Amino acid sequence: MAVGSRAAAWLAGAARRIGSVPWRNISAEAVDRTLLVVKAACFAHVINSYVVSLALVRGPSMLPTMNLTGDIIAVDRVTARWGTVAVGDVVLLRSPENPRKTVTKRVLGLEGDAVTYLVDPHKGDASKTLVVPKGYVWVQGDNIYDSRDSRQFGPVPYGLIQGRAFYRVWPPEGFGFIGQKVSI
Repeated sequence: MAVGSRAAAWLAGAARRIGSVPWRNISAEAVDRTLLVVKAACFAHVINSYVVSLALVRGPSMLPTMNLTGDIIAVDRVTARWGTVAVGDVVLLRSPENPRKTVTKRVLGLEGDAVTYLVDPHKGDASKTLVVPKGYVWVQGDNIYDSRDSRQFGPVPYGLIQGRAFYRVWPPEGFGFIGQKVSI
């Protein structure tokens, strides 16, 4: 057999094998699996944005409640949307000073509450009292000596609250619910 006829026979066999592949079934299965992945991604996005998500919290402002090096916490997104944040809750909120930054603070006063706070704990015991305006909350870090909070930028609009921290996921030694301790 000549080289040309062997090549032609091989091409004919390849064409026959390719023609026998169930392309419609394969493409239908690919579309079905792609749609399943897209649906799962949409479901995960909705859960993460509107129900519950995980967040990394680090820094000195919430010592000793949160670790300086960072904790991974579960954040309840429903509480803030329904307006059921309570005094003592640890919340994630958009920083009033830098909207690109998310901060973690404890709610110490809701609208209408009278809040007494130390103006500058480094310089003495001078305190002020104010009434939290309607639509606002008063937030402070648990570590009042190293926290930028409502003492510097005033009451925070309720709309900046993104969620309530309710469970520490990491590190393992701190695993568990985050309490409603009010420390001033």
